[in-house]
Order: sequence, then C-alpha cells, then structure tokens
Amino acid sequence: MSEVRLAAEARTEFGKGAARRTRRAGKIPAVLYGHGSDPKHLALPALEFARLVREHGNNAVLTLEFDSTTELALTKTVTTHPIKNYIEHVDLLLVQRGEKVAVEVPIVVTGEAVPGTLVTQDLTTVEVSVEALHIPEQFEVSIEGAEPGTQITAADVPLPAGAELVTDGEALVLAVNVAPTATDIEEEEEAAEPAAESTDE
Repeated sequence: MSEVRLAAEARTEFGKGAARRTRRAGKIPAVLYGHGSDPKHLALPALEFARLVREHGNNAVLTLEFDSTTELALTKTVTTHPIKNYIEHVDLLLVQRGEKVAVEVPIVVTGEAVPGTLVTQDLTTVEVSVEALHIPEQFEVSIEGAEPGTQITAADVPLPAGAELVTDGEALVLAVNVAPTATDIEEEEEAAEPAAESTDE
C-alpha cells in the first residue's frame, strides 16, 4: 500500500468544545505522535479522510502536509460515533520510510470446503510486522476442497516477503467441521428439554 497525500491544519484549541467546533467546520480532530516527539494536534478534512479510509482501509499511510512541512503517518485508530457513525477522532502514528510497523490485516476466506461441512472462523485479522509503505490490504486463505477436520492457524496464513507474523502462530484462524444434520439438531433439542423442565420445578 503506497502513501496518499492529505492536507492538514495545526490545532491550537483543545477540549470537547474545541473538538465540536472542529467537526462543525467539516474537519476531524486528530493527534500525531511517535518517535519520542511531542504530540501534534491536527485537523483533517472530514470528507477526504473518510474517502481515503473507504478506499485504503484503516491501515492507510498518509503523507500529511501542514505548517509548510510533510510527515509520514500511519492511521492507527479511527473513533466513530456509536450512533451517528461519523468519525469523531483519529490517532496517527509518525513513521519513517523503511520502518516496520505492527498492524492488524484482515483475513479473506476464498473457495469452498467439500459439501456437508461447516466452516467456523475464529480470527478475522492477524497482526504482522511489515514495512510501513508495504502494508497488505488483506490476506487470502483458501479452503477450496477442504475436508472435515481441516484447521488453519495463523502460521498457515501466507505472508508477503518481508512481513513477519506477530499473532501467535498456533492461534486458530478457522476450522472445517462436519455440518450438523437435522437429526443431530433434534437430538440436541430433546436432550436439553428435561433440563429445562427440571429448572421450572
């Protein structure tokens, strides 16, 4: 993933009231930190930043332009309003070219297991250490023709050259099991009925 450019502004007002005024002006309050430097308080253009997140994901690396300078930053945390779903705040991590960063990358499952199976996915992302300007958008895991009993762990996820797995390699990503039949479900329900009746007494 290559970096994308974004014009930002330095913020001089802080606190909830200032943050609300920033958002009313069509901007998002943000903080840029890292490499032992003092945190820099910024305002990002809301519509443009939201578009970049949609197109490049939360691991977007930005070339921020502000105060007649440029800084390379990784989008670390995006906080959205729980009800209205607009972006409330962004944390940005200062990075340098060639530097490795630890990021969560989504897992996309492709293919189909053999008929009569049920696939359960325990992990939807894995954490990797990778060069900041080469963060993968996703990892693909194929289950094409997988038989019951197949298990895929984090160590089985194919990584690009230069990427190192941070997640425990033994962590289960997904498992392929025999799909329960209608008879299995009926037997489970019947087994649960006496327990429910005894609870009512």
